Amino acid sequence: MSGFVYSCHTRDGANAGDAKKKKKKKKKPKKKRVEQSDPPRVGLSKIFTDGVYPEGEVQPYKNDNAWRTTSEEKRYLEKMALEDPEVTYQNIRRAAEVHRQVRQYARKYIRPGQSLTEIAEYIENGTRALVEENGLESGVGFPTGLSLNNCAAHFTPNAGDATILQSGDVLKVDFGVHVKGRILDSAFTLTWEPTYDKLVEAVRAATDTGVREAGIDVRLGELAGYIQETMESYEVEIKGKVLPVKPIENLSGHSIGVYQIHGGKSVLLVKNEDPTKMEEGDYFAIETFGSTGRGRVVDSGDCSHFAKIIDAPRVPIRLTSARSLLRTVTTNFGTLPFCRRYLDRIGESKYLLALNHLVQQGIVQDYPPLCDSIGSMTAQFEHTILLRPTVKEVVSRGDDY
Repeated sequence: MSGFVYSCHTRDGANAGDAKKKKKKKKKPKKKRVEQSDPPRVGLSKIFTDGVYPEGEVQPYKNDNAWRTTSEEKRYLEKMALEDPEVTYQNIRRAAEVHRQVRQYARKYIRPGQSLTEIAEYIENGTRALVEENGLESGVGFPTGLSLNNCAAHFTPNAGDATILQSGDVLKVDFGVHVKGRILDSAFTLTWEPTYDKLVEAVRAATDTGVREAGIDVRLGELAGYIQETMESYEVEIKGKVLPVKPIENLSGHSIGVYQIHGGKSVLLVKNEDPTKMEEGDYFAIETFGSTGRGRVVDSGDCSHFAKIIDAPRVPIRLTSARSLLRTVTTNFGTLPFCRRYLDRIGESKYLLALNHLVQQGIVQDYPPLCDSIGSMTAQFEHTILLRPTVKEVVSRGDDY
């Protein structure tokens, strides 16, 4: 209804129109909700002004743990977790929302003909802006993985890399966001022609199986079996030849610690005897890789990914340049993974000798690209899940995957 009130009573036959109208109150202009720009550059705190970020997809626990959903005690624990700023889910959800928004634009942006460096910078610039990068408080979680074709993981372009994305390529896009060390790790695969659609479908389905079957008290070896079963139910036809989709047996999903991308527990992709159980409060990256090749990766090519080892030995570093580089790494990345481009970006140069020295001393871990046999194709999908006391939250779930 409009805000006008008309007086209907007239005196001595005077016109109703002569009756005094109530003064129309000036409406305050409605605060316009801030929208994301293209390319994405609007920090999330300007969009979610109350500091409350969207919850991920909630999946109830199954079987022996179904009681948790309605347990008063577990609901109380969860409420306490939300009230404790250190354990808060908001940091994780903020990182997840950054990932969702950046990838939404990246999926429209990435096209054959672009260089891998352009793609990496598009994703990283968006991530830094949306998470409102601030030293070790918030920023990029790890280098943007842009692994092509038979290369499954840990490739990001180094300076001077001129690789151009081709229309027949299978591209794995794996990037991370962190808020106060809570790393959101999620990945997807892009193709531009239908040849490998079934491969992509198989891996996406296997990841969804891993997410669905994960839960408190689930044994990691059994979870791997469910993933394997889904993946192996697919096949790909290439040039009239039918190939099985194989899970890559020496890659795995992993628990995630604070400022620690690999937290100690691993979810392999083939059934095994690992009796380790998932526990309440665990934070996991469920990622699966499928291949049309041998289903096993080896180190291959120039290394780009590195990370300072959390419990690195305290050894004397004789090289002055290595001591200086270690200070730079500790200040800028802590134990978060970094790449050579990130060192270039903060003004380091001629650091390769020093970096290799830190690797040899066991202070920094190198993560070379991991590739299957030449000519094979690999795909990847990954989600991050949080095993809350009452429910499982798939924090990285979006409309896309």
